[in-house]
Amino acid sequence: MSTHADGVVPRVGYPVTVDVESRMEDRDRLTTFFRFFLAIPHLLLVGGPVFASASRTFDDGKTKYEYGTGGVLGAVAAVCAVIAWFAILFTGRYPRGLQDLMVFYMRWRVRAMAYLFLLRDEYPPFGTGSYAVSFELGVPRERDRLSVGLRLIYAIPQIIVSSLLGVAWALATVIAWFAILLTGDFPQSLYRFSIGALRWISRVEAYLLLLVDEYPPFSLE
Repeated sequence: MSTHADGVVPRVGYPVTVDVESRMEDRDRLTTFFRFFLAIPHLLLVGGPVFASASRTFDDGKTKYEYGTGGVLGAVAAVCAVIAWFAILFTGRYPRGLQDLMVFYMRWRVRAMAYLFLLRDEYPPFGTGSYAVSFELGVPRERDRLSVGLRLIYAIPQIIVSSLLGVAWALATVIAWFAILLTGDFPQSLYRFSIGALRWISRVEAYLLLLVDEYPPFSLE
């Protein structure tokens, strides 16, 4: 499959693809043990797992819902998404500079997440660089302004499901962490589930950042 220099690829199937070169055996136990601490520099820049939280305020009895990714670039991406939202509604186009920045952010973030969740042992590059985890985007030829305008509403089911999926992914990673330390191997079933979770959550994030208009599938495949 051909890839443009900016990481945008022709669309085949769903326009967001995430792939990981599998490595389940002979894992690095030392870096696995300290994985969270080793990943902190990346987490500060591109954030950790997507999360949704609810907190109840006792003065008025209302429940406040929050959704975020964290990280410095994550905050920048959120601002850029707002700008892109207006741009698409008025012009029908995603500003190319903002789109390139979003692809750069998502690629970096996907690699950092794969490292944090033990899918690879190699330390991910800061920004661009060769790595065994890929994020590719097929650019929409025409934008669906209605979908863009109502994106947050449309995305609510995906936000809820992907948040629950993130909890399951975290639990699976804890089990895999112990398995790697004890046996040196990442259990195959958990590994496949983790790749699927990374793929699903990344598609939801790309949808929220307005990089695609097609609704993300409810699937780990």
